Amino acid sequence: MRLTDHTDYSLRTLIYVAVHPDELVHVQSVAEAFDIPKNHLVKIVQKLGQLGFLHTVRGRAGGIRLGRPPARIGLGEVVRAMEPDFAMVECFHQGENACVITSACHLRGVLGEALRAYFTVLDRYTLADLVGQPEVLRRLLGDAVTAAVPVADIKVRRRVTAS
Repeated sequence: MRLTDHTDYSLRTLIYVAVHPDELVHVQSVAEAFDIPKNHLVKIVQKLGQLGFLHTVRGRAGGIRLGRPPARIGLGEVVRAMEPDFAMVECFHQGENACVITSACHLRGVLGEALRAYFTVLDRYTLADLVGQPEVLRRLLGDAVTAAVPVADIKVRRRVTAS
């Protein structure tokens, strides 16, 4: 099984932001650190924000930070949310399955079990587990020239909703 680039870049973005807990990170910094096209990354960040994994701040002094603590961002949750489909073979698609041996074949059951095991493992880990050595990660990400803004320097206006 292979994750899409979309999910891979999502996880990398979350890792980058997690090792900068006191900063508002620019999308450009993440794009440069991982050599990811910024336009592609903007779409990913937007979705991560909509899902609550990231908090985005617009404007000139804008950027991104985690939407919740790293220990509350489960890897299985992120992968499920970002991957478009887990139908590994045709017989996973009930309505579109044209395989002639489906009724006698056990492949769907075996692969279904494997997929459940895959998520069982992912569900045991959080973003906090991935960033256990933040100093090492920051160094590897080339943070000598980071383009992040300390969160303490950001003034965020809260949106008030009518009840």
